[in-house]
Amino acid sequence: MLNWKVRSCLPVIIYIFLGLHFVYTSLADSSVPPFFRRALPAAPNGYIPSGVQCPLFNPSVRNAAEISQNETDWLKRRQNKRLAAMQSFLQRLNITGFNATQYFANFQPSFLPNIGIAFSGGGYRALLNGAGAFAAFDERTKNSTAPGQLGGLLQSVTYVSGLSGGSWLVGSIYTNNFTTITALLNTNTNGIWQFDQSVLSGPTNDTAYFRELLNTVDGKEEAGFPVSITDYWGRGLSYQLVNDTEGGPAYTWSSIASTTDFADGNMPMPIIVALERAPGEQNINLNSSDYEFNPWEMGTWDPTTFGFMPLGILGSNFTEGNLTNGSCVSGFDNVGFVMGTSSSLFNQALLQINNTAIQGALKKITTSLLQNLNESSNDVSVYEPNPFFGYNNATNKNAQEEALILVDGGEDLQNIPFYPLLQANRKVDVIFAIDSSADTLTRWPNGTSMVATYQRNSNSSGIANGTAFPSVPDQNSFVNLGLNRQPTFFGCDSMNSTGIPPAPLVVYIPNSPYTYNSNVSTLTLEFNDTERDALVLNGYNVATMANSTQWSVCIGCAIISRSLHRTNTSVPSACVDCFSRYCWNGTVDTTTPGTYEPSMNVTMTSLAARTNLISQWELMWWFVFQGLVIMSII
Repeated sequence: MLNWKVRSCLPVIIYIFLGLHFVYTSLADSSVPPFFRRALPAAPNGYIPSGVQCPLFNPSVRNAAEISQNETDWLKRRQNKRLAAMQSFLQRLNITGFNATQYFANFQPSFLPNIGIAFSGGGYRALLNGAGAFAAFDERTKNSTAPGQLGGLLQSVTYVSGLSGGSWLVGSIYTNNFTTITALLNTNTNGIWQFDQSVLSGPTNDTAYFRELLNTVDGKEEAGFPVSITDYWGRGLSYQLVNDTEGGPAYTWSSIASTTDFADGNMPMPIIVALERAPGEQNINLNSSDYEFNPWEMGTWDPTTFGFMPLGILGSNFTEGNLTNGSCVSGFDNVGFVMGTSSSLFNQALLQINNTAIQGALKKITTSLLQNLNESSNDVSVYEPNPFFGYNNATNKNAQEEALILVDGGEDLQNIPFYPLLQANRKVDVIFAIDSSADTLTRWPNGTSMVATYQRNSNSSGIANGTAFPSVPDQNSFVNLGLNRQPTFFGCDSMNSTGIPPAPLVVYIPNSPYTYNSNVSTLTLEFNDTERDALVLNGYNVATMANSTQWSVCIGCAIISRSLHRTNTSVPSACVDCFSRYCWNGTVDTTTPGTYEPSMNVTMTSLAARTNLISQWELMWWFVFQGLVIMSII
């Protein structure tokens, strides 16, 4: 017969055994997609833009009155897939009084919901916090379709936009063929996101890294294309975000449109946002033009330039919207350069490299590099030749400039990329806004981006072109009313908005401390795996409110809100309760708040969520450690 100590330890031993078995089966899981399918190395000469035969059609700049024919055709292929996923998702949420199967059968697609997700800027904090939300919304994340989880929302989405750090998230996922967050993190399968080496040192931490950056960018300049510090910044980012030798110098943003899964409508459409700097302009403001990069085009909906050009031949000479000499260029839209354009604020980080402890040949390389850049003041993103040269001369501020200058998409304080999702032609009903901004002195969001977008859309200059955005309170009210502490719905009354209503409903999801103090500095450029995974896991918990079944039902209510109005369908009782709980009701409190220091929400994270987002080996040792602790107490 076993003695009492052995008997008392049996439950703990069984606990450890079951945990190890669970981890082993997780390690054997085959759902993590390999990295053999992804965006294409479509550039003919690596990073160097080069001449190619022009497309059979006559490429030109089109006006922005409608969405492109490419997007129109793609939406037809995407429609049935997203609606089938949405129906399944809503049915699983089990909204009392709402039968998703019956509802979707009764109405045409134009009456059904249309969803967008916007990932804010904020450096690696934004990338990792946004990654947690992305994983929470993705049905491919293990256990994400359990009660209280939100897996399947991503599969229901039409558009995904990113800005600055959010563009790194979107760019990395789509460059790797819409891979999973689990795969990007998984150190056991050569996951891409190895952030323990800063962009300022590179994966090799020696002169080879900087020589490659210098030589690659020099090649572009020698080919006759002016370069900026964004070229170096984008190349550095690619080493961390693109799964290919030397950061995939031949991978282009337009090549996403040619990948089979995207072309077939199996994933949402990605959009990256940047801002135009007018000639002589030093400070970006809300009258600056917003530019977007989608898989087919680059351009702006704003009434300034009001045009889009074919992205795959960016770098070609255009005059008044037409090719100047009938010849085309390919390779200018390098994925790193596009992501770097949206995050050019970080050029300042690269400028600080000369102050680091770099010796010998490395010091010589970087000193020469930075001296050349500082002398030319190229601290922005230079798009020369200007694709909109001579186009819309009366309103286009850069119409007579040889170069189009673009900068970080958040420099006008619109740190959440709402812009492409507010365009009436895209008919987005609900936007999930993942805000990882560092607005307060303690680096938490306070609604500044929401306020900035509302102000821009209210601007009497007409820069927003009549787009509708929900009414929001001031930043003090965001803090005083706790609107930056937990998710809030803005626009529950679709008519209470700027522009031409109805405005989309905005589900505002601000970064907050659930399981980790995720307010790391925007300029933090390296993280060990433990910090990285803690930030992602916290973002997962923020998005799901720690796997709350009540919150998941309310997410479903937000999705169907505009559709219910269009179909003149009564609001389910469960949704009435949700809107009462989460809709901003117009209350304001403009008194100046004290220092914002939110306390940790010490909510027990489900084992399922932990397993999804951290290394299974870490989880194995967690089981062992917990077991040993209990045994020591016994």
